[in-house]
Amino acid sequence: MFRHVSSRPESCLDHSDSDAHEFVTFRPSSLPEQHYAPSTSEPLSSGLRTLSELLSWGRSSASPLDVATVPLAARDPPLATSGHRTLVSHDMMGGYLDDRFVQGTESEAPYAFYHWQHIDIFNYFTHNLVTVPPAVWINAAHRHGVLVMGTFITEWTEGAAVCEAFLTDEESYRQVADRLVQISHYHGFDGWLVNIENSLSKGAVRNTPLFLRYLTDQMHLRRPGSLVIWYDSVLEDGKLEWQNELNTRNRIFFDACDGLFTNYNWTESSLEAMGSMAAEDAALGGRRADVYVGVDVFARGEVVGGMLDTNKALKLIRKHNFSAAIFAPGWVYETIPDKTSFRLHQDKFWALLSDWLEPHRSTTTLPFVSSFCQGFGKALYWRGQLEKRGGWFNLSAQELQPLYGQEALRARAPPEEEGGGLRARGCPEEAWSGGSSLLLEGQLAAAEPPGVGFRWVPHKGRPSCSLPLPPPHLQDCELREVLVWVQREQPHDVAFSCRLGEVMVLDQAGLQAPREAVRGVCIEDVVWHRAPGGALRLSATLRWSFPPRLWRYFHLSWRRLRGPGPRGQAGPPVPLGRAYSTLFRLTELEVPGPPARVELRVEPVLKEGLLVPEALWGRRSLSYSGPVETSGDQ
Repeated sequence: MFRHVSSRPESCLDHSDSDAHEFVTFRPSSLPEQHYAPSTSEPLSSGLRTLSELLSWGRSSASPLDVATVPLAARDPPLATSGHRTLVSHDMMGGYLDDRFVQGTESEAPYAFYHWQHIDIFNYFTHNLVTVPPAVWINAAHRHGVLVMGTFITEWTEGAAVCEAFLTDEESYRQVADRLVQISHYHGFDGWLVNIENSLSKGAVRNTPLFLRYLTDQMHLRRPGSLVIWYDSVLEDGKLEWQNELNTRNRIFFDACDGLFTNYNWTESSLEAMGSMAAEDAALGGRRADVYVGVDVFARGEVVGGMLDTNKALKLIRKHNFSAAIFAPGWVYETIPDKTSFRLHQDKFWALLSDWLEPHRSTTTLPFVSSFCQGFGKALYWRGQLEKRGGWFNLSAQELQPLYGQEALRARAPPEEEGGGLRARGCPEEAWSGGSSLLLEGQLAAAEPPGVGFRWVPHKGRPSCSLPLPPPHLQDCELREVLVWVQREQPHDVAFSCRLGEVMVLDQAGLQAPREAVRGVCIEDVVWHRAPGGALRLSATLRWSFPPRLWRYFHLSWRRLRGPGPRGQAGPPVPLGRAYSTLFRLTELEVPGPPARVELRVEPVLKEGLLVPEALWGRRSLSYSGPVETSGDQ
């Protein structure tokens, strides 16, 4: 299959309404295969496997599409004031699965995470030397005020050689640290887990704390609030010997960065020893929250808890007032035969942990909007109408999530039993926008008050009864909660079930503001190829500008203006998909044969839900000419 890439597309050299023009030829693509699928040029997320790849990394060779578009939301309470934290390390089936597709993918039963209010830090883990978190994960986490960390790991014999190379002197380790800082800044994530799982020579281990301190300082300077955390593996003498605790043999690394992630084979005596150490050392006592006690959900080896007993480990960790690092919670997905039942298993797992987690809320300015989309679904909806059938996955589409859970209204009756209770969960069967709605269900018992309220961020993560008293006008205030009230009018037990499709809280100024236009639509990296049946296909990157504060996402479409040939008539608009960025890679669009002219269109979907007049949509016409080739010209 042959293709051609335009290196300097004329449509990006000026922002007028004139056409971009291409001459159709078929030559090998110059797009880097680590960032684009070779057969389709679809954009992909990926890590770096070798030290030479890391040292040669540069912005010019990085993917502009695999960049987070959602800044880290403020949260309440702030992470810095949290007495103990919860870190999730996502290690699942080698990583870069459905989530490697930057613009989403078709998937009938993907893995996703949506219990964001329960956790503080999200680490994307693979066994690449450098794991760069996919932009879809960064967007979802940042929307909920959760930090995202990549992973820098060396392992065994090959890892030891890497360490001897970059820890040989100050210049070498600074080069590696500088590249890690640049990668984090470019892709938009918030720090690194450093995991050296191989022995170190005397020279290398002597430079390791210096490397950690330099990396930590540079991350803090470039990205305030970022974190560098060390994994419990190597000792101060260079031996690879997991301690399962913070002690004098690995303290030197803890002191050089923002925290320690312990190995998983600890016991309560390990926690007691760290508590005694903290009581005797004022400096350490003030950093108890920086000790993340590791919990392997797969329960490999001699561990406390794990699997559906992970709550037992959390209970002990919180008893001794340390932070927790939950490793591989994707266990709930990997170990079930029926992947379509994943939501039920994930909700059960996190409900068991909820007593030992401290939920937080992301703070947001108006407009406040959420359709409860979890970033995947059985179909895609817009304004209650079916937009596309079939399973899909794109965590960039995930919107603000509530705290999912269940609660008994009476102490004598758990929610799953008769007697009254509340439950909240995602429902993929119907949606207003995206792939799911919020299903509220339960039973109002006659002996209980006549109504119950589902708070958007309930105290301690539990639904609670409350009377809604919204004032008619709000001014100079902060939106902290959204309450859904369910009222019982009959004097007997009443079961209820309702789906909430979308919540919007708008401000008058936003509704009255003049509408903005999409500007500067341009076409880059054009690729032409012939399909096996002879049809002409186009792939290209679209770029445009629109104020970030306004858009929720973009609808993209195209239409034929002329062709094939000079007499072809204009055609109707055809949807291309949704974009959650002001960049979009169009892949394998079947277009009329040359000479022809097509129009690519960008419609912004606003947070307020108001329709944007078509005159303000972005457009760029592409005309192209070239030899009319047969299906054999490949």
